[in-house]
Amino acid sequence: MSMTTFHEGNLTRTLGGHTARRCPDELLGRYQAFLDQERLSWTEHHRMIRPLGSGGQGVVFLSERRGTDAFTLPVALKVFSPERYEDERAYDEAMDRIAQVAAHIAQIQQDNLLDVYNWVEHHRIRLMEMEWIDGYDLSRLLTQKMLDWLVQRVSTKRWNEINAVVVTAGKAQPRLKPGIAMAIIRDCLAALGALHREEVIHGDVKPANIMLKVTGTAKIIDVGSAFELRNVPPQRACTPVYAAPEVLENQPSSPQSDLASLGYVLIEMLSGVPAFEGCRDFRELLEAKRLLAQRLPKLLPAEVTCNDLLMNFCRGLVAPDPARRFRNADEADLGLEGAANFLRQLVKGNLASEYHNEIRLWLRDLEDMP
Repeated sequence: MSMTTFHEGNLTRTLGGHTARRCPDELLGRYQAFLDQERLSWTEHHRMIRPLGSGGQGVVFLSERRGTDAFTLPVALKVFSPERYEDERAYDEAMDRIAQVAAHIAQIQQDNLLDVYNWVEHHRIRLMEMEWIDGYDLSRLLTQKMLDWLVQRVSTKRWNEINAVVVTAGKAQPRLKPGIAMAIIRDCLAALGALHREEVIHGDVKPANIMLKVTGTAKIIDVGSAFELRNVPPQRACTPVYAAPEVLENQPSSPQSDLASLGYVLIEMLSGVPAFEGCRDFRELLEAKRLLAQRLPKLLPAEVTCNDLLMNFCRGLVAPDPARRFRNADEADLGLEGAANFLRQLVKGNLASEYHNEIRLWLRDLEDMP
């Protein structure tokens, strides 16, 4: 039979009103000694479950952090590879810089930004322990495989609803409906705004680094390429297809550089075509970025090009000159030609939906997608 215990100040009483039996003096002494310590240390135990992804910096695993009394917590564990560094000193210096930035980001605590838990060294190899996010990144969602999985699992009525409100077939890959795409972009802008106010640049915004949680919200992940404006690294890592022109030309990065990368993701979400598909070399890629704003009327579908506010928003993100982009993430979200104003326009036109809820339902339909 279970029994309820009530805590009253320093006394603990049972439901019957009797004072709870005191624990042994030895155990109580260990408790008090623990409270009197100024420093604590213990060993973390992890079980590597499966790889979540890999890139130029290393491999990310889904891991299970084990505590005492059968406590377990799923976390993401990024193992930084030393492969691209010429010696141990170069690796150590790079890891020290990334650790400082990770510690800075860990203190921001913005809901659309990845939570960083710890930075660990094991036999000289560095590991970053991070929040594990239950959901899918955009690079997995913007695939024909996703649409094929959906059509096999949902009713005809639900399929039509999804195509009308959430996602539909595009020219080369699925494209998101404008309201859904802009809801995701607003979450990303909130995350970037929090970083930029702390003078931190993410440095690698791309579909693979934007996660949609099963709760319906978006998170920007992977802060391994992030850096502080006061301590710019001599070599910056980026994904060229999603990097701003000034980054490709090795010019100074700024918050507008992250906005350009987010703009390229938006164009891909809206058009169903990677913005720079077919570029064969660096020169062609750079030229395509410079001309992207001019190509938008041909690249984007009619339901986007007919809306001047949405088109101006896209141009305000992907302008080749950083000075012609939005000044910051807050302006891109809340300014006169910002994302919030576009969604407000949909509400006034009775065209809006509960987008985060629609995303949540969409991901539930995708449950167990391999």
